[in-house]
Amino acid sequence: MRILVTGGHGFLGRFLVAHLRSTGHEVHVLGHSARPNSLTADLRGTVPDLPHGSYDEVYHLAGKAHVVPRTPSDAQDFHAVNYHGTQHLLAGIDRLASVPQSFVLASTVAVYGQDSGEYLTEDTPREAADPYGLSKRLAEDAVFEWGDSRGVRITIVRLPLVVGPGAPGNLRSIIDAINLGRYAGIGKGDARRSMVLAVDVATALPALSAIGGVYHLTDGHHPSLSEIANAIARTLNRPQPPRIPQLLGHMIGRVGDLLSRVIDSERIPTSPMIRKLTSTLTFDDSRARGCIGWSPTPVLMDVHNWCTVTTRTTS
Repeated sequence: MRILVTGGHGFLGRFLVAHLRSTGHEVHVLGHSARPNSLTADLRGTVPDLPHGSYDEVYHLAGKAHVVPRTPSDAQDFHAVNYHGTQHLLAGIDRLASVPQSFVLASTVAVYGQDSGEYLTEDTPREAADPYGLSKRLAEDAVFEWGDSRGVRITIVRLPLVVGPGAPGNLRSIIDAINLGRYAGIGKGDARRSMVLAVDVATALPALSAIGGVYHLTDGHHPSLSEIANAIARTLNRPQPPRIPQLLGHMIGRVGDLLSRVIDSERIPTSPMIRKLTSTLTFDDSRARGCIGWSPTPVLMDVHNWCTVTTRTTS
């Protein structure tokens, strides 16, 4: 098939493009910055020119994440990239000779707007009001409406933390902190979080594209934060990270709230960060398991691969 992948040079996109090409498909990549043999467009303010006639499938992975908005402009950028960028992509596809058979949007569990919960399903109300979660909610709505009006099969995959070599975001920060001896766990460390390996997501997306619908993808284990930190420390040959009382952790967060008003740094621990580190938030993926036989590798079974490589690329 002829396939278009936006964000194909990004973290998850690289895994998907490699998988699609390994299975014999003709893959065209659309990115924000110019790359050899790739299409280029800033979807925030541009309807892309897609010169290849038509595509059988489109995977929309491009988006903005892993950044804490600190100004109104930062917050608006989530809206511009994730929502308007999706609208502009759909408008570009409408200019082609024909619409694709299927369209896949990589979304996020952040659309639910939940800080805690266990085994939330895809039917959980989407109540996110923060810039990131809301922008992805709006993107989902735009894709559903567009697909319904044009007869395109729509697949929405709401992802938790995606793990792999070179992964950005919070996990990368934890790895760096443990490597430098600057990480301390909070409380018992028994709060669990859903995670999934990028390579497993890449192999699942084409199968889900073939049937459409809304899905969670997790590793099925949902490791605790202490399991994650201890596994990283063992892999890096570092001491087991120390722990501080949960009450002290929340006090540090409140101090960080005050400091963040005058110091612009993502390294300052704030109350929302502390809540995330002390709250369980897991998602049910039984729908994917039943529909495509989803059987992923537990993230911690692959820790030597993603932990070692991420540390090398960020140190």
